[in-house]
Amino acid sequence: MKKLIQEFKEFIMRGNVLDLAVGVVVGGAFAAITSSLVSNIITPLLAFIFQSPNTDALNITLRAATEDSEAIVLGLGTFVGAIINFLVIALVIFIVVKAFNSAKKLAEAKLIKQKKEEEEAAAAEEPAGPTTEELLTQILEELKKRN
Repeated sequence: MKKLIQEFKEFIMRGNVLDLAVGVVVGGAFAAITSSLVSNIITPLLAFIFQSPNTDALNITLRAATEDSEAIVLGLGTFVGAIINFLVIALVIFIVVKAFNSAKKLAEAKLIKQKKEEEEAAAAEEPAGPTTEELLTQILEELKKRN
């Protein structure tokens, strides 16, 4: 039982699991914000444009309600609201991912530049040794002396 608890603890403490949990919480909060944006700002603007008190006026009643049955309604206003909600979420996620990728590229470029500068500095500090041709000449002279 202790081993199972220890394995579970290790699983939970992994970085990717914690990141996922944070993402789910932030995503839930973000969904509430975008839903509020759509229902409290965008939907009333659409209702104003279509000269109706709300987007329910965009709904189409196929069959009116009777004592025996409920009304059948195409909820176009609700559907439009869901589409707008999706588009707002997708746009914000796109902007966040684009900003993250740009920041990542800048960081990578800075790292590459720093590495290059370090290599150049190291190359400048190292004394220039004999060239390959000079080494071969020295070896040839040494071999001639031995013969």
